[in-house]
Amino acid sequence: MYAHVVSLGVTGLDGYPVTVETHISGGLPKFAMVGLPDSAVKESSERVRSAIKNLNCPWPASHVTVNLAPADVRKTGSLYDLPVFIGILAAQQYIPQPEPHQAFLGELGWMVHCAPLPVPCPWPLPPKRRA
Repeated sequence: MYAHVVSLGVTGLDGYPVTVETHISGGLPKFAMVGLPDSAVKESSERVRSAIKNLNCPWPASHVTVNLAPADVRKTGSLYDLPVFIGILAAQQYIPQPEPHQAFLGELGWMVHCAPLPVPCPWPLPPKRRA
């Protein structure tokens, strides 16, 4: 089972797209996050697990791998909680796969609420490709 969710990252003042790929496969239950996540991003597994259980949805009883691409750029902060949450639910087919033009970012609370983004939002949208 696989899901593909678009998110956003920032380096300095430049925004860039981040692809959150979730793969649920057979094997022993384990959660692995790859793609240079910092400690706050790695902690998202506990917030996401609690939010999913509080929705009365089962946590996958198998191996869950979340890839944050591009893999060569460090991901910081807790704003990847929401795309990981959506990816796990979509991979289990509890919700539809997000559309490619939709981007998700946000810190997730245990009771399935999103913390407000800082104002002003320092995460600019990536610049449009120039022709």
